[in-house]
Amino acid sequence: MAAKESPHYYGGQALLEGVMMRGRDRWAVAVRRPTKEIYIEQHPVRSLATKYPLFRKPLFRGVAAMGEALSIGMRAMMISANQSLDEETKLSSKQMGGTIAFALLVFFVIFILFPNLLSNLFGHTKRATAGHSILQNVYEGLIRMGIFIGYLLLISMIKEIRRVFQYHGAEHKTIAAYEANEPVLNPQSVDKYSTLHVRCGTNFLIMTMLLTIIVFTFFGRPAIWLQILERLGGIFVIAGISYEGLRLGAARTDNPFVRALMAPGLWLQKITTRQPETDQIEVAIRSFEAVLPTAERTRVAPLPSPVIAGDSLREDEPTAEP
Repeated sequence: MAAKESPHYYGGQALLEGVMMRGRDRWAVAVRRPTKEIYIEQHPVRSLATKYPLFRKPLFRGVAAMGEALSIGMRAMMISANQSLDEETKLSSKQMGGTIAFALLVFFVIFILFPNLLSNLFGHTKRATAGHSILQNVYEGLIRMGIFIGYLLLISMIKEIRRVFQYHGAEHKTIAAYEANEPVLNPQSVDKYSTLHVRCGTNFLIMTMLLTIIVFTFFGRPAIWLQILERLGGIFVIAGISYEGLRLGAARTDNPFVRALMAPGLWLQKITTRQPETDQIEVAIRSFEAVLPTAERTRVAPLPSPVIAGDSLREDEPTAEP
């Protein structure tokens, strides 16, 4: 008798004028072009778990999920950036690669290096006791959390980022409608659901930052260069634990203790999501439709905007969908 297939938890990511959705075996991007049609492309998910059984195990599957999410997310951002821009302002692959590399460097400096250095200054003492080490790690975690929340509040004032946050809300609403067994997926039926979702990446980030305080306490406070290396390596351990926490939250949302653990991430989503417009929900639905099993695509109602399918990774000419 064949083993029962575990339920798949759909996920996604808000993009510039678009949404990426990830299904069991494929991911898709839908972008609203300046000419108002919706551009769509989809690609297979090359999961480490299918190739290496180790990455199906608890903790290890979280590491694989983080790596795959980063890889797919960056490719999706490159697609959306080019499709949402006018022809004369599109970026080359080299320019996009440089932009992403710079963004990763800034992330490292602001969210890893700076909190660590600042916590060492705040907690400087010649007597490095165990209690002092714990206190410095608490300082570091709180500084990192404060920078993160301040960063989100700051960028939420930018018009273009607010639109990304609206697409984030559209992504959540679409997945929530599907999981609530909404019989027909259209902007009207999807819009009645919440913009907050327990499996959001924001929850993952908050759990990660809280766990850094606990996990890094076991590392002590060695030389600064070693602290930086420990934090880079510790990301994988923390990602594994955070992923299991999200899976727990997804499966037991009715448990009061689990709901309490998920609450900080849901509160923060009040910053990272906004109420979407009807045409933004339409984009999210189109992206979600592309990753649904064929038999379930009948749940998607006819939508007004024309759709253009393409494959930017092969640099083929886009073709109109029938």
